[in-house]
Amino acid sequence: MEQWSRREDERLLTGEGRYVADMDVPGCLDAVFVRSDVAHGTLREVDCSAACEVPGVVGAWSAADLSEMPPCAQSAATLQDLPPVPYVLLAQLSNEEAVAGREWPVLVRDRVRYPGEALAVVLGEDRYQAEDGAAEVTFRIDPLPAVVTPSAAADDSVRLFDGLSNIALLGETGKPIEEPVWREAAVVVEGRYRQQLLMPTPMECRTILAVPEGDVLTVWCGHQMPHRLRRELAALLGGRVERVRVVVPDTGGAFGSKSATFPEFIAVAFLAAELGRPVRWIEDRLESMTVATRGRGQDQRVRLAADADGRLLAYELNIDADIGAYPHLGVGLPMQTAWMATGPYTTPRVHATVRSVVTNTMVTYPYRGAGRPEAAIALERSMDTLARELDMDPAELRRRNFIPPEDFPYETPTGRRYDSGNYAAALDLALETLGYDGWRAERARRRTDPGALPIGIGLSCYVERSGGEPGGLHEFAGVEAHEDGTLTARCGTASSGQGHETVFPALVAETLGVDGARVRLVEGDTDEQPEGVGSFASRSAQVAGAALRKAATMLVEEARARAAALWEVPEGEVAWSDGTVHTVHDGSAAMDLAELVKATGPMRVDDRFESGMAFPFGAHAAVAEVDPELGTVRVLRLVAVDDCGVVLDPALVHGQALGSAVQGIGQALYEGIPFDEKGVPLLAGGLLDYLLPTFAEIPPIEIKDTRTPSPSTPLGAKGAGESGCIGTPAAIVNAVADALRVADPCLLQMPLTPNVVWRAARAPKFGDPEEPEEPGESNEPGEPGEPGESEEPGEGVR
Repeated sequence: MEQWSRREDERLLTGEGRYVADMDVPGCLDAVFVRSDVAHGTLREVDCSAACEVPGVVGAWSAADLSEMPPCAQSAATLQDLPPVPYVLLAQLSNEEAVAGREWPVLVRDRVRYPGEALAVVLGEDRYQAEDGAAEVTFRIDPLPAVVTPSAAADDSVRLFDGLSNIALLGETGKPIEEPVWREAAVVVEGRYRQQLLMPTPMECRTILAVPEGDVLTVWCGHQMPHRLRRELAALLGGRVERVRVVVPDTGGAFGSKSATFPEFIAVAFLAAELGRPVRWIEDRLESMTVATRGRGQDQRVRLAADADGRLLAYELNIDADIGAYPHLGVGLPMQTAWMATGPYTTPRVHATVRSVVTNTMVTYPYRGAGRPEAAIALERSMDTLARELDMDPAELRRRNFIPPEDFPYETPTGRRYDSGNYAAALDLALETLGYDGWRAERARRRTDPGALPIGIGLSCYVERSGGEPGGLHEFAGVEAHEDGTLTARCGTASSGQGHETVFPALVAETLGVDGARVRLVEGDTDEQPEGVGSFASRSAQVAGAALRKAATMLVEEARARAAALWEVPEGEVAWSDGTVHTVHDGSAAMDLAELVKATGPMRVDDRFESGMAFPFGAHAAVAEVDPELGTVRVLRLVAVDDCGVVLDPALVHGQALGSAVQGIGQALYEGIPFDEKGVPLLAGGLLDYLLPTFAEIPPIEIKDTRTPSPSTPLGAKGAGESGCIGTPAAIVNAVADALRVADPCLLQMPLTPNVVWRAARAPKFGDPEEPEEPGESNEPGEPGEPGESEEPGEGVR
């Protein structure tokens, strides 16, 4: 495929990008939300009267105030009539029961269930006046005990919803494993792992601008699924979808966090419709850190059994998943972890169970990788522990258990059907690129040198699912030819920085055999493209790209049919090449696409394309140096080998892999949400309290790939956006565990802060003689992140 600089780059890098916050709309009001300062409590009173007296404040409303507003003709609803925040029905799960009685209100009516939950909304002529008004809103909340981890919430000692258990959903996959399997295995390793809550932290926080235009409400929003947002807002406002238009302008990242219809969106759209004036909400960074969606959040218990030769026999994974205060998409999200529990191995018996538990935290939602990092980390940490118990090279243990290439398509014990793979090739390339043998020799040397800092080598092999689940593996696309020779490609996706403007037109141009500069992409506008699914789950190239390829092929067939009719020859006598139609044998008749459109009229084809699921995979390897006295970790080398099938644009795939690996480093070493004793996040310092890896912390990263085409899509492409988040964290943690040789690797819980590493460095080492435990003494650490705990977030689960 022809390569050039991304089309987006000049606009975005020169400040010419147009984001929601950049839009100058006459008469626009700014919304500010008044938020709870407790994690859990009974709401007694909200008084907005003083806010309404602030100059420039147009109005201030609590839930009770809004429900008293008379409906206007445009919305035909009051807030009291509006249903709660819509949730997503999952094809494989019946989650209506999980949501019933646990609905997510637009504004709190009676009970606060997470810190920062919205109590009131204030509109001002500008943001400053709205903020002044919000400062005058008073409220009274009677605090209740809070629970912020699923293990703590699962016992129902503190219930978030009266009369309902905190366990909102139970799920399982695979078959229970009989006890003799464990008893008769040569080696069984066990572990407890905490997947800490993470923040997606896109550069641009959530945004929405609702503009009433006649009987249509135009909504500008940085969003991953504009057609879903249109449907849900139309339903909530009591109107037809034709009366809501959603447009996605330039969007500064998403990572899964911008695919919902949030309470703030509903309030903004409702008020814009009621007041007949544009209303905008721009989430600031501290607000985002308080109330934007969370990712990960699992407490895991694992058992892994093998025979004396290292052949895996059984794997058991039990998950307590933090889904936040309200069941939404997060209620079924942990099943992704369960379904992917098998990883790349031929383990004959695999059983995974899930408890989705509500907690006093913001709602858990998909974050880059969404369930697959959690599966890879649990399994790959267990594989390294097993290798130590067997005194086996961790690379050899993995090779011995890989699904061989000839066994694809492969049915896993958890119900997945892997499409294609060559896992050993990815691992071999990772080891070769790393210089595995050389680093093993250096590790051995340092272990004999008392003055040298220890180093460790960590591996992680993964399989992920891309494209989506059954029922969502389709996309809408079309291609239109114009009289001036240009073409418009349309599809139902919405870019948040992935490079769609470059890749999709190039794909259409390549299919048609024309210059890529002639093709313009239109997406993220529900008027221009009436139907669509969106961009999430690493699906854009795999599903939307294939849809555009098919639409372009259909345009060729339409052009051939028209030319045949025009020239009065059989269609089989007309061929297509390089943007022209011509007769096959003598080429006596020929016409380029522009001439054909002029002669026969507008030419546009539209299609709904259905894809299959795909399963990208890879192998990551890390070398880490640890200072036991300071507890610091320095990643000396990181290699990521990923396989996303056919690569459409190598430069963009490389960028996706690199960015995702950096986010994986963040989970392993830096990111985590600390809570105070009342369950409120300790984030007053913003990104000084929630650490992200900066350029100074990024180690040398080498990105490589193998290419195993997928038979599930005509492009052969698989998703490429989430690899680093899945493969990198376990590789780094395994490297630190290898460096410290801790007897109990479960002492190393992410993020590996200096405190966590320093404590683990002082624990018994692997191979040390066991010391008898003193009466009353226990090595079992407390739950991480519990109110009242002063330890680092994520520390101490076993």
